[in-house]
Amino acid sequence: MRIDRINVYKIQLPVKGGTYRMASDDVDALDSTLVEIVADDGLTGWGETCPVGPVYQPHHALGARAAIAEIAPGLIGEEVASIRSLAKRMDERLDGHGYAKAAFDMAFLDLLGQRLGVPVSTLLGGALTDRVPSYYSLIVGRPDETAKIAADKVKSGYPRLQVKIAGRNLEEDVATVHKVWEAVGYKARIAVDGNRGLTAASAIHLDRLCQAIPFVFEQPCNTMDEAATLRGRVTHPVYLDENTEDQNVVLRAISLGIADGFGFKVTRLGGLTKMTTVRDLCAIRSLPHSCDDAWGGDIIAAACVHLAATVEPRRMEGAWIAQEYIEGHFDTKNPIVIEKGHIAVPQLPGLGIKPVPGIFGEPVATHGS
Repeated sequence: MRIDRINVYKIQLPVKGGTYRMASDDVDALDSTLVEIVADDGLTGWGETCPVGPVYQPHHALGARAAIAEIAPGLIGEEVASIRSLAKRMDERLDGHGYAKAAFDMAFLDLLGQRLGVPVSTLLGGALTDRVPSYYSLIVGRPDETAKIAADKVKSGYPRLQVKIAGRNLEEDVATVHKVWEAVGYKARIAVDGNRGLTAASAIHLDRLCQAIPFVFEQPCNTMDEAATLRGRVTHPVYLDENTEDQNVVLRAISLGIADGFGFKVTRLGGLTKMTTVRDLCAIRSLPHSCDDAWGGDIIAAACVHLAATVEPRRMEGAWIAQEYIEGHFDTKNPIVIEKGHIAVPQLPGLGIKPVPGIFGEPVATHGS
């Protein structure tokens, strides 16, 4: 099975229900890039990358498509049998840009899974469950309103809540954490996510003002060096998210002992194949983590769920997908949906997602025959 043609699409994903507010940016719509790889035997594999704007990470939609344009011509005619060989070929075409290469990695695995008749989770080591937990992300908002939404989401079955803070007065952040705790208590696990928006001093201050509330502190500060200064000075476990830009950074954070867990993004780390490496590093040190992405539709969602299914459940912090924030699905027959706070693992070969023909319109680029 060789690569015959690569089609590239773009689609706008408006945020349902209004602006998605984080410490770093307000987002109203997301520009997602889709990669369709057509093999010479007629099989089609899909991949997706969808940065949350240009300032959340050093990723942006135009950069993804430019990187894909550099890589794609060198993949035409390549055999889809060794994912490692294809990764090497991509590196020979372009240095870095893992978030663009991740879309290809998903599509390769989708093709290979279909060819072998197994779901992607099997190619990633094997699923340990057929249903993975998700979590709900509460945007930066007023304390009372955030607490009300938190209570509603716990009632609907979510086992974990992510409470976004920062980019405003610390008093509001402290009030939000207290209000959410009062609303849900031990009914759900809580992560307080600073999205790099706090200084070390503010993080320590918030930690002490919320000392009696059990939560994990997700990426409170901008850099790993700042996170390192929190060690021994805060009572809550500290998770790294945005800092985990590649496998080496994850290894460094583990070896230095500055992370109690992680919020991993599939495209940020370069795709599912590379994510399995950090998954196994975390298993060695018994470090919990999530299997998420920044945004995207059913293709990215399926990728996150397949990977999450291979993580030992006691270390699985959840698979966040954007389904609650976007309208409709790419695949209306086998959509990736959250039901009672959990997501069923696709059982069809490959990713288990087949976008509705024509849903993305005409390709913005085509490579190959």
